[in-house]
Parts: sequence; C-alpha cells; structure tokens
Amino acid sequence: MKAIIFDLDGTLVDSAPDLMNALNKTLVQEGRAALPIESVRNMIGDGVPVLVERGFAATGEEATGEYLKARIEDFMGYYEGHNTDETVPYPGIIKVLDDLKASGHYTLGVCTNKPQAPTVEILAELHLAHYFSAVLGGDACDVKKPDPGHIFATLDALGVAPEHALLVGDSPNDAYAARDAGVPGILVSFGYTRIPVNELPSVAVIDHFDELPALIEKFL
Repeated sequence: MKAIIFDLDGTLVDSAPDLMNALNKTLVQEGRAALPIESVRNMIGDGVPVLVERGFAATGEEATGEYLKARIEDFMGYYEGHNTDETVPYPGIIKVLDDLKASGHYTLGVCTNKPQAPTVEILAELHLAHYFSAVLGGDACDVKKPDPGHIFATLDALGVAPEHALLVGDSPNDAYAARDAGVPGILVSFGYTRIPVNELPSVAVIDHFDELPALIEKFL
C-alpha cells in the first residue's frame, strides 16, 4: 500500500473566507480594522495562533502574552461554529479522492497545522472524512510542519514508510516538511502561500487536481 498525504487549508479546501470572518470578528471587537481576503490568504498555514498574531500585527500594535491567548480563544469560539459557512472543497478534488480510494492501491491521510477539532469537524461537514485513514492536526502531534516529524507521525498512523509516500500541499511548510522527510512533494498553485510555489522545493506544481493522478503514477 502507498500513502498520499494532503494538507487541508489551501489544498483540499478553500477555507480562507471562514478564517477571514473569524479573524475579522476578533479584530473588530478589539477596535482594529477588518482585513481583506487577499491579506488573510497570505497569513494562513502556520496554525490559528500565528494567524491571530499576524492579524493583530497587520492592524496595529502586536498582540502578545495573555492578551494574545485570550484573542485566540475569541477566534476559536467563533470559528468552531462557523468553520464551514463558506468553506468548500476545491474543484476536482472529490473525483481524485474517489478514484484513489477505488483503486485499492492507496491509503490517504491529512496532515495540517490547523487544530485537530476543527479539522475533523470540517472533514465531516464537507463529507470528506471517509476518504482518510489518518488525520493529524497541528495539536495532535509533538511537532508540526515544517518539521518532518509531523509527516512521519501521519505515516506511522497510516502504517506506510516514507519511501512509499507522497505529499500534496500548498505552502512553504508543506514543501520543506516533504523535502526534509524525503517524501516527494506536489504543490498546488491555488492555495495559500507567502512565497510563490515555483520558488519552493517540489517535484511538481499543479493548477488543477485533474493533473494529480498522472503525477502520482510518476512519483509513486
């Protein structure tokens, strides 16, 4: 059996609108300006605490310590009830997941820096959970991407060695984690990244999930 690991935000699902809404609610209640979607997209990928921290840094004085901790709790308190209001799977991903599962050759996992609870909830609400045999959020492991240990832990849960695995992601965290784990990394061009994907280490970049099956065949 071979393993394909997917990132969540910016790879499987376009979650930026719901993340933006939760961040802006948190900012506005503290007297800060709301941020546009373009700005928030570039802040996603390192987990909720970093997203909130970046949001405050972009709108005035940085949030730190207990104040930041309280604002993260505010964010999560709203987001947990609204994390699939506007979040949708990317075009083409359902067919790819269906075909991969039907082939019987692959076991699928999710490795994301998003906390475990909203990750599991989003996968369930969007009817994606049944595709994945392992799901490891950013707080379900001792380390998180770009540390390759996050990938290794996901592979351990899947029961597959790194030499039989491939990662699909969208960000520097995905690219560097895959590289350092010795796993081929395929990046999507439509996700959330502060660095252009063509400047990141990967074996390929795709513009649509239609391109993924041929690359899986090539690199696995």
